[in-house]
Amino acid sequence: PNGFDGRGNYALGLKEQLIFPELEYDKVDMIRGIVIVFVTTANTDEEAKEMLTLMGAPFAG
Repeated sequence: PNGFDGRGNYALGLKEQLIFPELEYDKVDMIRGIVIVFVTTANTDEEAKEMLTLMGAPFAG
């Protein structure tokens, strides 16, 4: 599935919050997911992908 919305924004879903090293595993009472949305000024998904790639976002394929 593609995380782009057709308007130059990108959404990334994570299944659990434990990928963040700041969180203490022992204090997590419940696994929670999170959605991060990158809202850009790009007019197209292609422009947004190029911009995010130049900023260091790793896209597969």
